[in-house]
Amino acid sequence: MADVILSVELREETGTGGARATRRKGEIPGILYGGPRGAVAIALREREITRALGSGKFLSHLVEIDYKGERQPVIAKDVQFHPVTDKPLHIDLYRVEESQLIKVEVPVRFIHELESPGLKRGGALNVVRHEVELWAPAGAIPEEIVIDLAGRDIGDVIHIDDVKLPRGVEKTLQRNFTLATIIGRGGPSGEAETAPAAS
Repeated sequence: MADVILSVELREETGTGGARATRRKGEIPGILYGGPRGAVAIALREREITRALGSGKFLSHLVEIDYKGERQPVIAKDVQFHPVTDKPLHIDLYRVEESQLIKVEVPVRFIHELESPGLKRGGALNVVRHEVELWAPAGAIPEEIVIDLAGRDIGDVIHIDDVKLPRGVEKTLQRNFTLATIIGRGGPSGEAETAPAAS
């Protein structure tokens, strides 16, 4: 069951004029894609979209749309924002099933920095990827990928294959790419730089 449920109406007026008319009514124009029904022009309530965006679960999680009591799970594929006001102007939604694998960007979070010998000795965490692209079931998209830094020392490299992904979740790239490294203050060589001796 999705945490976010959005009411939608079918939109008869399309094009630029139709989109403006929809916004004047306090609604946001959008397109619903995917599945045998094809593309459908829809209108969503601006208040509901603003609340959904504020929840942080709209752009990376399964949501449901409700059309006259009929519900359908969807994923937000694209949201266009006003360049000045940052208000949503147009939304593309894609029909999915809860078990369907979809490609998503999931944030990476690092924990237990104080338990890393390398960071305690003055090393620095060099984050290579702040997000990871994954295949995940639409109904079970992970909130984040957590990397434990406990025991990590200067010179350590953390790869994607070092991370235990949730059940049913897979990386999109086949190679074992780097997520982060712990480097010394002098750079990748490891130890802190020492000042040159006075001559």
